[in-house]
Amino acid sequence: MAVTASDGITHDELRLAARNHAMPLEALSWPVTPVGLHYLLIHYDVPVVDPAEWRLVVGGAVNRPLELDPDQIRARPSIDLTTTMECAGNGRALLEPRPLSQPWLTEAVGTATWTGVPLADLLEEAGLTTGVTDVVLTGADHGVEGGVAQAYERSLDLATAMTAGAVLAYAMNGSALPPQHGYPLRAVVPGWYGMANVKWLARITVTEERFSGYQMDVAYRFRQTEGEPGRPVTLMLPRSLMVPPGVPDFYTRRRVVGMGRIRLTGRAWSGRGPIVGVEVSDDGGSTWMETVLVSDVPSLWAWTGWWCEWEPPGPGEHVLCCRATDVTGESQPMEPVWNLGGYENNAVQRVLVTVV
Repeated sequence: MAVTASDGITHDELRLAARNHAMPLEALSWPVTPVGLHYLLIHYDVPVVDPAEWRLVVGGAVNRPLELDPDQIRARPSIDLTTTMECAGNGRALLEPRPLSQPWLTEAVGTATWTGVPLADLLEEAGLTTGVTDVVLTGADHGVEGGVAQAYERSLDLATAMTAGAVLAYAMNGSALPPQHGYPLRAVVPGWYGMANVKWLARITVTEERFSGYQMDVAYRFRQTEGEPGRPVTLMLPRSLMVPPGVPDFYTRRRVVGMGRIRLTGRAWSGRGPIVGVEVSDDGGSTWMETVLVSDVPSLWAWTGWWCEWEPPGPGEHVLCCRATDVTGESQPMEPVWNLGGYENNAVQRVLVTVV
């Protein structure tokens, strides 16, 4: 049962925050996020995988079941996929009352270049039977969630598995996957929130019926109450983040800048299509000015850079905001939509700045 809080952070949340980490916002300056700065969420424990013993098993409703070791996977034709990945719970800690889970603010994001084998190629090699509906991805990590003992499992419907450009990745930014990011193999599904990108991949099971695992039917659903089924969390909503200008106060991270013209920079992304505009406000969202978009990552699935020149109107306190709009016409809201799991909070970022 989900729990919410309106007071201080709990010890359980602190334990989660110590295991997982966000991307420092200054890392938005890199087109591709260095591995150690990319956001990280680990549901259960990091499995210790012996590559000599590990095999990827592809089975279920297929004509030619596969069992592949790391060398056999790396011997297949590979592609590089540069994509922005964001946790579905990004912004959860900004909701009121706060859903109790990993207490993300706004930095649960990163962009990496993943090298691997297209999922569609492997499924075609296995040969799908008629009547296939789902492709189930099972990780090697095990735990208990909602009182249910389970391996971490997510499914993709067949159309998504075959056409979304998903990759079974064994390298990240040109080096082998680190243990925390899914070594020796993980799924990367461009455009989708991070929960679909199953790590420590152990098994792919093709089914002729809809998969109804915990991570599909209980977790990662947008709903206001426990009793309603809600809707599944899928593609990333548009979001923009700003590199906080000036210098920070150590404890509060509040920004301090001097008078004079300042270049504001940031990045924006959406799982629903390209970003077509980013606006910036220096009065908390009352007025907006356009920014210049910068396509410095050659990928349809990666974030877009932006910049604008800002001259503080005078000393004192200011609230900087940035707002992205994607090709579907959807823009970020000023306020979040509360929900039980704290998902999809893409409300505009607010950066408090003291001008001296």
